[in-house]
Amino acid sequence: MTNVKMKWPKAIVRAALVMGLSLAVPSFAQGGDDILQSAIANGVIGEKIDGYMGFAQTPPPPVKTAVDALNIRRRAAYTAEAAKRGVTVEEWAVAVGCKTLASRVQDGQFYALTDGKWQKKNGPIALPSTCG
Repeated sequence: MTNVKMKWPKAIVRAALVMGLSLAVPSFAQGGDDILQSAIANGVIGEKIDGYMGFAQTPPPPVKTAVDALNIRRRAAYTAEAAKRGVTVEEWAVAVGCKTLASRVQDGQFYALTDGKWQKKNGPIALPSTCG
């Protein structure tokens, strides 16, 4: 997935949070699969601000396959929720990405913001102002 330029109102993110974003984040958001959990723990993959999982390192083929499948499921969930809320898929995905980075990424895990640079979490993540 490519980085998303976030030139949309902060109101979308705020509305997403107010309207129950946590209920709209699929249960597979962090990936319950052992392959994904291991790759997260080992710093191979991490969450991105665009709402998708990405590769902090070159992944082995089974990890790439698992991440690709996860991102396809996420895109389907984002598409359905965005249609309900009258926003674009990208806007909804970023709103979920902001929430995920703020609340689900644990210390020691990797994440990427709009610049695409991978960082290891050590305390609160300084989210961009577009996250509200």
